[in-house]
Amino acid sequence: MTVSARVTDDLETYRRELTGYCYRMLGSGFDADDAVQETMLRAWQAQERFEGRSSVRVWLYRIATNVCLDMLRGRRRRALPMELGPAVDAVPAVLDLLPAGSWVSPIADERVLPVGADPAELFEARESVRLAFVAALQALPARQRAALILCDVLRWPAVEAAALLETSVAAVNSALQRARGVLPAARAAQPDLGKAERDLVARFVDAFQRYDIDTLVTLLHDDAIHAMPPYALWLRGADSIGRFLLGPGAECRGSRLVPTSANGAPAFGQYRPDPDGGHRPWSLQVLEVVDGRVAEIHAFLDTAELYPAFGLPDHLPPHR
Repeated sequence: MTVSARVTDDLETYRRELTGYCYRMLGSGFDADDAVQETMLRAWQAQERFEGRSSVRVWLYRIATNVCLDMLRGRRRRALPMELGPAVDAVPAVLDLLPAGSWVSPIADERVLPVGADPAELFEARESVRLAFVAALQALPARQRAALILCDVLRWPAVEAAALLETSVAAVNSALQRARGVLPAARAAQPDLGKAERDLVARFVDAFQRYDIDTLVTLLHDDAIHAMPPYALWLRGADSIGRFLLGPGAECRGSRLVPTSANGAPAFGQYRPDPDGGHRPWSLQVLEVVDGRVAEIHAFLDTAELYPAFGLPDHLPPHR
């Protein structure tokens, strides 16, 4: 096989894991897509200069890292709404919007999680794309972020990470030590959903679709969080969330939820009733389940971009 044919084959072979790497680096599924496309373009253009002194995988990661570093240069860091302003109790009449590109956006599990992985590997992969962990990564300097992802998430030896980043092993180890000091609190281990957790999610869906807010509130932690990017608004506390859903959020009554998965967590496309019939897209809800209750609800409202990326329909027909 020629180098050209081998590179072409490997570009697609590594698309999923490169997408996961770029997503952790950039905090946005759409930016990750752009980065992977640019990586493939640069690899294609440079394939004749690839001398085979490293594996194609390492070569692609080096290109992807440089692409991400270029994209991050001069940008504001992405974060969760909880990091960008205080919680509110009384919802204002006019909602402020977060600056474009300032929040961590979700990504579909099928685009980043490994296929055919054993349970332990899959658990680690899910943890490394949790919204809280990806947001914590964004607080790190870009090269420190790359070192931590390569060594702690992808399990590269420090010597290989140092070669890719064109620095010393000592510098990589120093970067890892500093980065690990920032992340533990944000990377709380979440168990895979067992029967009890799946039943909880099913009860949440049932309560939401019946709009039984009294029941729904009992499924939330007392200090649960509800965020709604691109709005700066976020709520803390089950009672506060309940009041919102019965007040300004009451237009969600009659919604239908279509299951999907995002960031290693259960997720749903939420469709509100359409005055012209059926249901229209409203949000992508990502749930975090901790200790038998829902701890976080992230409702991403930019459905025009998110729904196609998750393979969700752009309209639901009326119930028959």
